[in-house]
Amino acid sequence: MDGNDNNSGNKSPFAIKKISWDGLKITIKLFRYILPYKGLFAAGMLFLVLSTATSLAFPKLIGSIIEVIEGKSVYTINQVTILLFVILILQALFSYFRIYLFTLVSERSMLNIRSDVFSRIVTLPITYLEQKRVGELTSRITSDISQLQGLLSFTIAELFRQIATLVVGIGILFYTSWKLTLFMLATFPFLVVASVFFGRHMRRLSKKAQDELAAANVVAEETFQSVNVVKAFTNEHLEISRYTTILGRVVNLSLYAAKFRGGFASFVILALFGGIVGVVWFGAGLVQAGEMNLADLFTFILYTTFIGASISGMGDLYAQINKTVGASERLFEILGEDPEIQFEETANMPAAKIDGHVSYNHVHFSYPSRQDLPVLKGITFDIRAGEKIALVGYSGAGKSTIIQLLLRFYDYQSGQILIDGKPLTEYGISEMRKNIAVVPQEVMLFGGTISENILYGKPSATPEEVYDAARRAHALEFIESFPEKMETIVGERGIKLSGGQRQRIAIARAILKDPKILILDEATSSLDAESEKLVQIALDELMQNRTTIVIAHRLATIRKVDQIYVIREGQIVESGTHQQLSLIDNGLYANLIKLQFEATETL
Repeated sequence: MDGNDNNSGNKSPFAIKKISWDGLKITIKLFRYILPYKGLFAAGMLFLVLSTATSLAFPKLIGSIIEVIEGKSVYTINQVTILLFVILILQALFSYFRIYLFTLVSERSMLNIRSDVFSRIVTLPITYLEQKRVGELTSRITSDISQLQGLLSFTIAELFRQIATLVVGIGILFYTSWKLTLFMLATFPFLVVASVFFGRHMRRLSKKAQDELAAANVVAEETFQSVNVVKAFTNEHLEISRYTTILGRVVNLSLYAAKFRGGFASFVILALFGGIVGVVWFGAGLVQAGEMNLADLFTFILYTTFIGASISGMGDLYAQINKTVGASERLFEILGEDPEIQFEETANMPAAKIDGHVSYNHVHFSYPSRQDLPVLKGITFDIRAGEKIALVGYSGAGKSTIIQLLLRFYDYQSGQILIDGKPLTEYGISEMRKNIAVVPQEVMLFGGTISENILYGKPSATPEEVYDAARRAHALEFIESFPEKMETIVGERGIKLSGGQRQRIAIARAILKDPKILILDEATSSLDAESEKLVQIALDELMQNRTTIVIAHRLATIRKVDQIYVIREGQIVESGTHQQLSLIDNGLYANLIKLQFEATETL
């Protein structure tokens, strides 16, 4: 697995980790998301105080019944019983409003956090996203945020209740009998120490189980995304084995934790009820000595039970807080990353006013993860507005990298890329990308309708504009054959459509966007002859009056372009028209044509 499994030296895999102050400070940042709902949160805290107060009044009233039985109370048994029911009703009402208000605050706050984390992820640069797995990022906005939600809706309330029960309860006990209280407190240190140790230990186990479960989710997601490959290689057993192996580790961790929890529960029962037995024994002696009455002893025992339950619950609360701290650290790590664009920029910034004149001047580039391996070595070419050029060469020559630099997925190390004579870096990323449309080899469609996928090119377009784009992309012929027509669901990643149909949907999307610069990244290389012909007709429509950059393996598809640049090992080694390059003896382009011709003849 990844780094979660790495343990240095002889360190136990179940080592205990304390809550760090830095981690707590990060978690406290969470409360900035509560500020818009501070009124609701304050009301929730008020009902929490009231519900805790009524809860603490309950043992005292039970003790009053004993006083009535002994004839030492001015109240009747009916009066005390009615008061008990009033307290119970009030506690039920207070608890209802406390739960509802805290849930309201947590749901709205989590909505804002999820939105912020998702917005930050999709606006982060490609260089960051390439280092992360999809399952890992998905886990951040699901399981990690669920941990934070538990803090707001449950953990804060329980922590306050436990602390209030301890402080107020012990105060009442001291008032009732300071001798018995000191005796009772002498039995509790063992329970406190055990609870803290248990909580710290469970935090490590829970985090490790959560990480393993996230790893299992990554395997499942990757398997589902590549299910065709899995089936083609008959590796179902391999993926099942990977998944079940990780789940086996989760189960082992859970069983280990269950043994630990079971042992701790047994200890709590022994310590808590043993302490109560001791309190009853010592208190009975005080009653016999006339130092306290039976009603006070009964009340004392009830409060002792409440306090013992609070202490035993501290371990779980500590573990919950620990998990929340870990989740907060991971989330705020993402929120702390610098986005390449602001969210408002993608929605509101208009496209830059350009003609589409593109120039590369001595551009050098290496990928950030492989700085010592140059990919582009002084690329220089010029594309006039409306001109069509092609980039050809063997795989790995740097063709796609040239396009990625134009899209600002990466920044080049030296040289310059100009748009209409102005450096690319002087344009806003969004305002430039809104001028560029890409039709890739592997079209990525979303799982909605055909109409929604075409609209992705221009979300504000009218149904008439969508229909016209589909017509110009020569997609209407198959769209109209479906019973639901434009409302046909394309399925996950467009699986219900053929390759040629997906390509024409992508072309319609590009037509609707109406870009100044068009990029065709091997748009017909994976199609059969009939589909390629239909797609090529649609591409000819799309390329009219646009600056077009074509990356192609099938050289027959680029004969009509104005200029062809042949790239080898990050450098332009040949340039010219199809006719000119075909006549170069031993030229790379001529050799590529020869290889493709021989491959066709063999077929």
